[in-house]
Amino acid sequence: MESKEAKYRVILVDDEPIILRSLKVAIPWDELNLEIAGEARNGEEALRLVRELSPHMIISDIRMPGLDGISLMKEVMAENPKRLFIFISGYGEFEYAREALREGAFDYLLKPIDHDELIQMILRAIKTLEKQMENDKLLHSVQMLSMLARERMFAELIEGNHSESHLRHMKWLENSELQEDYMVAVLQLDHYLKLYNQWSMEERRLWLFAIRNILSEWSIAQGALTVFPFHSGEWVMLFPAAMSERRENLGRDIIHRIKVNTKLSCSIGFSQTAQGIGQLSEAYQSAARALYQRFYSDREGVFVEPVPELGATREAKYPKHLESGMLDAVRTLDDERLIALLDETRGYLEAQAFSKETAERMIVELTVVLYREFEHMKLLLEWSLEGILQELHSMDTLNEMMGLLKLNFGKWIRESRDSQPKEHIQSMIDKTKGYIANHYHKDLSIEEVAEVADLSISHFCMLFKQVTGYTFLEYLTQCRIEKAKYILKNSQVKVYQIAPLVGYQDPRYFTQVFKKVTGMTPSEYREDPAS
Repeated sequence: MESKEAKYRVILVDDEPIILRSLKVAIPWDELNLEIAGEARNGEEALRLVRELSPHMIISDIRMPGLDGISLMKEVMAENPKRLFIFISGYGEFEYAREALREGAFDYLLKPIDHDELIQMILRAIKTLEKQMENDKLLHSVQMLSMLARERMFAELIEGNHSESHLRHMKWLENSELQEDYMVAVLQLDHYLKLYNQWSMEERRLWLFAIRNILSEWSIAQGALTVFPFHSGEWVMLFPAAMSERRENLGRDIIHRIKVNTKLSCSIGFSQTAQGIGQLSEAYQSAARALYQRFYSDREGVFVEPVPELGATREAKYPKHLESGMLDAVRTLDDERLIALLDETRGYLEAQAFSKETAERMIVELTVVLYREFEHMKLLLEWSLEGILQELHSMDTLNEMMGLLKLNFGKWIRESRDSQPKEHIQSMIDKTKGYIANHYHKDLSIEEVAEVADLSISHFCMLFKQVTGYTFLEYLTQCRIEKAKYILKNSQVKVYQIAPLVGYQDPRYFTQVFKKVTGMTPSEYREDPAS
């Protein structure tokens, strides 16, 4: 059942019409929250109804002409072993009833039918169905958690987190998807910031869920290794390297499917081939660089990072360390540091004496990365990205190009910082603190709270720490532990029962966190008169 109000469906099967009528009348189906979905006079008709109506329970005569009850049950349970069979048999058919139980029947009832006994049997069957439903929900939850954990580990590796613990937890990936050569594809919705601002929170979730479903079904059909969301409006897919010859067709196909089903446009970038966990981050960057070409195009498309030219005498090394510093400067609204790093970048390009084409390509890539961070943080933007790129292409010297970036990016940071009075920031942080206070017992994510504040995650983290003195996780932990301390001192609720009440599903982990914060275990805190 999909909700508590939904009824379990029952099919009645007997070749005697009088027995079917008595079953319909004598059993209080509505009171039992059951629905008679269909009736059949023989096994063949019953099998057709089962396949058409998907009942939860079948109450059937054991002896019928043609396909008998036991043969019917074998056919049905081969397709779905969770369906329950209750058989009605005559006194001379006891061996058939025993065989039915051996083959998996729930129970049997002898004729003439004792309706009270049948009701008790049905009630037991309902409890079995309810237990099956609980188990199915638990299994689904476990599968979802496993999928989310898998996606989180992929994301951390893409971001370059290669700590020993992460590599140990990801060892199973090394032995499967990433052992052979693979390629990464990054798919991104076009004009996502505009769509983000147009959609409500619920619409945003529905659209992104719809696109994820399209990508999941499509990727399975195409033989992709995995697909998962990464940044907002962006999804990552892994394909076997053997599919690299089909990149153009794959990309055009998924762009077409998303447009047909959602009316949204998107673009996709493919990396060069890679192998092993250690190259996952580099492969993602390769696909992301391919996707930068979208900004030169008038419409959505499929982009592939070019293979480096053979015989190149100088490696054009992109200043990744400078880019990382500038991204941090944008996130912390530090315009002086950003301008200093842009000057350092200019000096680096001059010292390397790159050709104009190479230097311009690096500046364009840097511009795209910084612009995307401004968009992600929802800061004030005066120019469109296309407008900045066109202006850069019209300039002849490195100083002119870097001056344009310093002027505009520095101005955006100052205006964004000045546009948020302290009263507004305090009010916004108070709002998020209230939200945390009302939802601390749930699986509360920083993404969800940043959405409440209508800020990017990085911008929210910076402002929250500035105002409260705590990181989001530190504040949430303090809130949960304070609630736990109150419950410990004012009730006799057991420690393992307190854990889920304050947002921890694992009581052992709750105890570890509690002791780290207070210096005592929950039991010691409860018994300590001084606490």
